[in-house]
Amino acid sequence: MPAFLHSLETIVPDHLHLQQDLSLVLQERFDDARTRRLIRQAFRQSGIEQRHMVVDGFFGRGPFDAEGRATTAQRNALYATESRRLASALGAKILSAPGAPAREDITHLFFATCTGFVNPGPDFHLVRDLGLRETVERYTLGFMGCYAAIPALKLAAQVCEANAEAVVLVVALELCSLHMQIDGTPDIILGNTVFADGAAAALVSSKQRPDKNTYRLDRFHAGALTEGESAMAWSIGNTGFDLVLSTYVPKVIGSEIETLLRRIGVNVAEIDRFAVHPGGKSILDRVSTSLGLKEDALDASRAVLRENGNMSSATMLFVLKEMLTRADTGESVLALAFGPGLTIETAVLTIVGKA
Repeated sequence: MPAFLHSLETIVPDHLHLQQDLSLVLQERFDDARTRRLIRQAFRQSGIEQRHMVVDGFFGRGPFDAEGRATTAQRNALYATESRRLASALGAKILSAPGAPAREDITHLFFATCTGFVNPGPDFHLVRDLGLRETVERYTLGFMGCYAAIPALKLAAQVCEANAEAVVLVVALELCSLHMQIDGTPDIILGNTVFADGAAAALVSSKQRPDKNTYRLDRFHAGALTEGESAMAWSIGNTGFDLVLSTYVPKVIGSEIETLLRRIGVNVAEIDRFAVHPGGKSILDRVSTSLGLKEDALDASRAVLRENGNMSSATMLFVLKEMLTRADTGESVLALAFGPGLTIETAVLTIVGKA
């Protein structure tokens, strides 16, 4: 009994920041020409035009002081309020859409996030704010990073394959801007260049939608590029979460991804479309070259990156939603995401027509 991903919705915070404006603001914080040049170059080559954030500035705007500093507690306090607001608005959006299941039919909630911790958290408040049954089974996939939406979909598929009556709400929400650091090191500059805020939701069940195209969740694979274990990491510091994001990451992915996919059982030759997590423009470029993809093969990923930046775990669901507007019935899609340890998570999906 297959599982189907039959609804996708997204939401972003109200504050819109143009990439060129953010570049200028950050350059002004440094006196040395080299750091200013690195910032300018990173922003210019990012492939991003704009990003949405829950903060309307990084200097003298909550939770940041005039120098752009804030404690982890201050940052997390804003996560607690904003994650609930954003998640509840997103949940209402997907459950109010035409063809959505009744709220009392939701049986499971999987919530993915890596940018804040609070309990009772957004998963708890979603049940209350949306009027779901108190018996809904709630699970949080925490601190996994950019690839977490795929394990969430994997778990949802397993539940629906085992229980024909299950209806799973999957939510991925990230407020990356809360962990902005003012530092001239390359890792921090790169993180400040690409990360943004956003949330996405999906509904998964064993029932195919009668009114529109959907995804059939066919199979999942996972692996790791251990050569890059130290090149990407995410830990909790005293002044926010600390990011390790080496410029070496795209090179590792580019040199190893084809071999890894073959090793874990993914046959790229059988894939029609590619939904690659847009961790950055250079990552997309390396994946495209390594796999020998057509020039327009990653257009959906590039569009999401351009309009939204990298929203960590939420980004993959944005890409899958965008892909539905581009792909045809019967085409296969490979969803491919990366995260700390250089973990690789993949999903093979097929676009199916109306039931």
